Amino acid sequence: MTATNPSWIDGLPLTAYRARRIDSVLTMHAGTALGARSGVVPGTNGLLVTLSGTTITVGSGIAVIYAANQGVYRVPMTATSTLTLQAAHATLPRIDLVYLRVWDNSVDAGGQDTADVVYLPGTAASSPVAPTPAGTQIYMPLATINVPASGSGSPSVSTAVRPYTVAPGGILPSSSAPPSPYVGQYYDDGTNLLRFNGTGWDAFQKAPGAWTAWTPTWTTSTGLRTPSYGNAAVNCRYSKLGRNVLFYMDITFGTTTNFGSSPTSSDNWTFSLPTPAAVAFVPAGTAHIEPGNGQRASMAMAQINSDAATISLHVSGPRVDGSATVAGVVDSITPFVWGSTMRLAVHGHYESAS
Repeated sequence: MTATNPSWIDGLPLTAYRARRIDSVLTMHAGTALGARSGVVPGTNGLLVTLSGTTITVGSGIAVIYAANQGVYRVPMTATSTLTLQAAHATLPRIDLVYLRVWDNSVDAGGQDTADVVYLPGTAASSPVAPTPAGTQIYMPLATINVPASGSGSPSVSTAVRPYTVAPGGILPSSSAPPSPYVGQYYDDGTNLLRFNGTGWDAFQKAPGAWTAWTPTWTTSTGLRTPSYGNAAVNCRYSKLGRNVLFYMDITFGTTTNFGSSPTSSDNWTFSLPTPAAVAFVPAGTAHIEPGNGQRASMAMAQINSDAATISLHVSGPRVDGSATVAGVVDSITPFVWGSTMRLAVHGHYESAS
């Protein structure tokens, strides 16, 4: 049996190395049994890197730096640091690095036991890359600085390279999934909250807000004698939650609406969906077809077409007052000859392709 010294027992020695190893339990893991994830504590804007002229400023903040086989270093930078940007190359761009470094003489034999912020200029090149600190430094990147060639623009700071870390079980803000995730682990990619299910990441759906307006593309099944809205009142909106889509179309045709030149009953109308459907040839809703002038509406079924991206409207019965009407797929002359003030209202629901 292998024995070890746990923490916080009177009389047992607690070296810095042992303390760093123990501290790993307080930080998100990095995919190894004794590892931890380096990073800045999120939500505080800590260790913010800014640039004004040639002055690089790194604000105060707290970070955790994990060193392989050494454990976790907690680094509280309590004061602002300033550094000086190197002059731009005459003809080539450059990428510089700003990083947080830990000096541990017992590990690196550097003669110091401290932490500081370091500015490392890169090498100018036609396709520059950020430099890598030399040797076996214990460090964590905070930012890169893109430095254009002299006279080609101003340098700019990017914090995309800086990692973040949270306590075990915390929600990690990260543009990419953490390595070696466990079931139930969460991260926020800036757009979605995701949870690992054992084989992949499930995105948590957001509560839908206001519906989104869209104007359906209105054309014909033949591509001939195509109509156009003109001054029609087009009020169409949809809501998408995951792959569940709710939509409505409310269109009142106007005096300049064009129903196509010499249309035939073969030129069936099609309207584009707000997002492609998962399945074709299935019902997607109902339609009210209103001829105006006080006449009762006809009912129609909205069906998703073979392209899974459009719907057509199928009339199969009389108007709601029992009056006879022409059955078939709605077009410029079905179930009647369309004109100004006539209204088309569709309410539907379908599964989207993605």
